[in-house]
Amino acid sequence: MNARSIMVMGTASHVGKSLTVVGLARWLANQGYRVAPFKSQNMSLNSTATPDGREIAWSQAMQAEACRILPDSDMNPVLLKPSGPHRSQIVVQGRPLQDVSARDYFYGDKARLWDTVQDSYFRLAAQHDVMVLEGAGSPVEMNLKTRDIANMRVAEMADAAVLLVADIERGGVFGALVGTVDLLEPRERARVQGIVINKFRGDPSLFDAGTRWLTERLRIPVWGVVPYLDDLDLEEEDSLGLDHGRYASRRGAGDPAVRVVAVRLPHLSNFMDLDPLFRDPRVAVSWAHRPIDAQGADAIVIPGTKNTMDDLGWLAESGWVAQIHHLVANGTFVLGLCGGYQMMGTTVSDPHGVESQAGVRRGLGLTRQRTTLSPEKTTQQVRGVLQPPWPPAPVTAYEIHMGTTDNPDALPPLLAIGDRLEGTVAADGRLVGSYLHGLLDNPGFREPWLERIAHARSKPLAPAQATPEPRERRDEAYERLAHHLETHLDLRRLTEVVGPPSRRP
Repeated sequence: MNARSIMVMGTASHVGKSLTVVGLARWLANQGYRVAPFKSQNMSLNSTATPDGREIAWSQAMQAEACRILPDSDMNPVLLKPSGPHRSQIVVQGRPLQDVSARDYFYGDKARLWDTVQDSYFRLAAQHDVMVLEGAGSPVEMNLKTRDIANMRVAEMADAAVLLVADIERGGVFGALVGTVDLLEPRERARVQGIVINKFRGDPSLFDAGTRWLTERLRIPVWGVVPYLDDLDLEEEDSLGLDHGRYASRRGAGDPAVRVVAVRLPHLSNFMDLDPLFRDPRVAVSWAHRPIDAQGADAIVIPGTKNTMDDLGWLAESGWVAQIHHLVANGTFVLGLCGGYQMMGTTVSDPHGVESQAGVRRGLGLTRQRTTLSPEKTTQQVRGVLQPPWPPAPVTAYEIHMGTTDNPDALPPLLAIGDRLEGTVAADGRLVGSYLHGLLDNPGFREPWLERIAHARSKPLAPAQATPEPRERRDEAYERLAHHLETHLDLRRLTEVVGPPSRRP
């Protein structure tokens, strides 16, 4: 028997759909339901590897954690990863399919993708009691709707009840809700079983009159008004979150021992790699678009990118290459992650036109390594052990990259993954490069790296505060979010929608 389903849609992007799914999924799991998340199509540059070596958006992996199950590529069958102006890589059931222009994707035949969406959904639904689906953007983008493989077409496929979320912090919440509902077809409107007013600041009772007005105007019950959670410690889904909350420039506590600047690349991906630094009160950390903003940095992080070739061109044109060399000459440390690691060498070649038609780009020249991009994508979770000069600590991380990097000078590796050596360390540990996402989540690497930087600057580094492991920290946040929604939403309505939990073993 297929699962019952509820679909969380929004009046716009970034209204809180993903976290609403997280909270509802954890609440349902706590009630004894076997629950799984599903988002048919996601556009995101924050992705991760599943246990079987496939790629999905980080938000669906996080939702799977909230359900207490392993992430699966069926949870995000179509992932769009922007790779350049009006271009994206299409990842289908965790494997790269092709790069296409926005126009070709919009007007192209989506029959195969729609078959994939249905295949993934029904496979998951056969194994669970409840599916919690997430929409994409707004369900009433009228110029896109006829070719949509998300939102209401998916709700109809899954026979899902719909919960419509609106962000009151943006303003215009009445217009957003009324406009959205009025633009729905009658059969679509009949699916909307409830409304959530999200991100309310202040006393929610002050919205009582608004709740009554919406209920009378739309004939749809308001399930509740959800207060804003300022300090919910979960990673952001996309770069819209980089300019607020903990991702805004962090000064550190008192006189921070280490100042880290991360380059805000045009095609920045997996920015959550830096989360452990943003959480560390000993570190002052900021994103920098202009080279001048890196002046005085103790360490520069060159993060991941979906387009190494074009971002290398941008680094040269914007003055970053000269600035990085100036800083390195004055003792600044450099950490290159994934695409940032590729940039650290002498050249990046793209003989197959994977990212651009440039052919070859000159790298930063911090090492003599050379990278060759290839159509095949490496996607895997890894476990390794740090190599000297680092203490032999274990590292758990994941790889998502297209290309290989050679090591002509036999630079020391960063770690060993079984028989394979990964990453490089140069200039007495001042230059570190690695393909691994999640490297900084590992205290066995992070602490010695910060200690080296502080020592080189003759600054004392206080011992790290005891903090939960990332998985434990997120689990606490899932519980807190589930309790928050239970407190402020009428979740009896949710149990009426999904029925009682199955007693299947």
